[in-house]
Amino acid sequence: MDDLADALGALRWWRDAGVDTLVDDEPRDWLRPAAQLAPIAPTGPRESVEPLFETADVAPSAAPAPATEPLPATLEAYAAWCADPATFPDLGPQRVCAAGDPASGIMILGDMPEPGDADAGTLMSGELGRLFDRILAAIGRDRASVYLAALCPARPAGGRIASATAAELVRAAHHHVALAAPKVLLLLGKEAMTAFGLDWPGARGHLHEINHIGGKTVAIATFHPRMLLQSPARKADLWADLRLLLQELDR
Repeated sequence: MDDLADALGALRWWRDAGVDTLVDDEPRDWLRPAAQLAPIAPTGPRESVEPLFETADVAPSAAPAPATEPLPATLEAYAAWCADPATFPDLGPQRVCAAGDPASGIMILGDMPEPGDADAGTLMSGELGRLFDRILAAIGRDRASVYLAALCPARPAGGRIASATAAELVRAAHHHVALAAPKVLLLLGKEAMTAFGLDWPGARGHLHEINHIGGKTVAIATFHPRMLLQSPARKADLWADLRLLLQELDR
């Protein structure tokens, strides 16, 4: 009887712990060694403070989504389309669209607005904005002499973006670059790189060619300024990428 009581007590313990079945649908070899995951190549510090598109149902693809409706034909029309809450309504009404000079030769593309950007009315506000301004000053520029934009014109709750919306955002970003036709496209962070088919972080340190309707654009990938707030030692890497940008502008 003691053995039966012990067994019943053990079963009750497992029940209370949440176990609701004792068997699987298929036989299991309990003595088989656990499967080993393929090693992941080291990528350096992860941009853990960056709101990631990969938290969505599907990360944005490098290839634009198939056309579902015509996109605006001019930058002015694109700006109005971007600011309209009816565009990507699941993102919410607070929009922070591109700003600066599209004719400057430099388009800078990040992922999405910061938490305080909607209130500030500009991308890269607050402490991050002050760092961004210093980065621009280091290459002899300011906000008026670059064209700053984001893949996503709003910051959805929790940073989550549905897969269909993510694909449309990528399509819109490719179209946006085609409209702006910058001499150099500076991609900030993993999500901006992924949207244009570049691998993180291997894309850094190289020139890339982005094909779009109407021509080609040289792209340079680097860290998002958020990464520098988290890992100031990466500033040297950023500066190397900026030198590459300056060399390309001087061509």
